[in-house]
Amino acid sequence: MLNFVNDYAEGAHEAVLKRLIETNREALPGYGMDPYCKSAGQKIKKACQCEDADVYFLVGGTQTNQVVIASVLNAFEGVVTAQSGHINVHEAGAIESTGHKVLELPQEDGKLSAEVLKEYLDTFYGDENRDHMVFPGMVYISHPTEYGTLYTKSELKKLSSVCRSYDIPLYLDGARLGYGLACRDTDLTLPDIAKYCDVFYIGGTKVGALCGEAVVFTKNNTPKQFVTLMKQHGALLAKGWLLGIQFDALFTNDLYVKIAKHALNMADRLKEAFKEKGYVFYLESPTNQIFLVLEDWKLAWLQEYVNFSFWEKQDDTHTVIRLATSWATTEESVSELISIL
Repeated sequence: MLNFVNDYAEGAHEAVLKRLIETNREALPGYGMDPYCKSAGQKIKKACQCEDADVYFLVGGTQTNQVVIASVLNAFEGVVTAQSGHINVHEAGAIESTGHKVLELPQEDGKLSAEVLKEYLDTFYGDENRDHMVFPGMVYISHPTEYGTLYTKSELKKLSSVCRSYDIPLYLDGARLGYGLACRDTDLTLPDIAKYCDVFYIGGTKVGALCGEAVVFTKNNTPKQFVTLMKQHGALLAKGWLLGIQFDALFTNDLYVKIAKHALNMADRLKEAFKEKGYVFYLESPTNQIFLVLEDWKLAWLQEYVNFSFWEKQDDTHTVIRLATSWATTEESVSELISIL
């Protein structure tokens, strides 16, 4: 079976494994207090062009979203997201389990627009009964989105402007950030993200690391006792250097973006093949996720050869599926899938 089910099915990039092996016998202080976490943090700050940022390494994406959101919000606040946002649909109520409501808004191709956000906030603060409601205390977006789409620099700037006009922090989930930064059609850079977002994270789990995410607070706004909160939520790794070493390798010689470009090249080959064969795309995703609309009989046929993700039913006879390439996708597996088609 060929595997295109997700972008975290393999272990870690060889350069990451090499550094883990090379440092394996070193005795190091725990909980992120080691020199490798410090080095990785410095490299990330330099890449963000944000030298006064605070960088923390957490174990996974859901834990990261839960810790960041819960640490920033007041008890009476919730987090605003697009209806398709990961925290709303694929995190098992992790945010709600902290006592904070997820406030969903309409989306277009996975993106939350500044206009929709402003209308919502204007309406909320114009309501005289708002003291009896959940206050919007943070705005959450992801880049790339759940549909593999990307925000433009202009879109992010407008969202940031709306958030700042209401004194609400903007948080960007970067679980697949490498694939967004490597996209040839994007005008949004890592320094742009650091400039317009109050906090974001750089995903390692889906982009070349065994595990781990790097949270970046950009405005001298790290919540009080953030490390303590990380530990409370099960997101603080005792052997923290294992995360630092991985990000130190990923942010050496631009490896993070280079390996993400490989995934995009593999996805482009597949997209072209699907187009040539007359497949219907659910939407145009410029990154490493490919969404197709299949007749159910064709879905059953393709399942005999390829592992992919069910996305949603479109109607009684059609299903939306997702295929994903990764930093580890091989030329051979892409060629074999094209041959099968």
